[in-house]
Amino acid sequence: MKENLLVDLSKQFAVDIVNICTVIKENRKSNVLINQVLRSGTSIGANIHEANYASSKADFIDKFQIALKECYETDYWFGLFKDTYMITEDEYKDLFAKCSKIRKLLIASITTAKSK
Repeated sequence: MKENLLVDLSKQFAVDIVNICTVIKENRKSNVLINQVLRSGTSIGANIHEANYASSKADFIDKFQIALKECYETDYWFGLFKDTYMITEDEYKDLFAKCSKIRKLLIASITTAKSK
């Protein structure tokens, strides 16, 4: 059940990232930062999705761990977006909360998978 929730949350999170990056790009802000957050933020869902087709438990855990690392990287880019006024404080809080929820679910899923 957590995996399905993770798939749904991470896909919506990727959509949110694409949408906010589109707005930022339209305002002629830094393409370098936009490209970085697009890569890391959308990679989260891609790795979670790929984990559903893992060839082994180790492969499953590895995909989730990669997704978790991408969550941490995405948090970093959001912080830069906020500190450089590319996004508002409210936008930052919303994105950070969504990313944190995904991260917590990933940690719980990894812990569960490792204990089995």
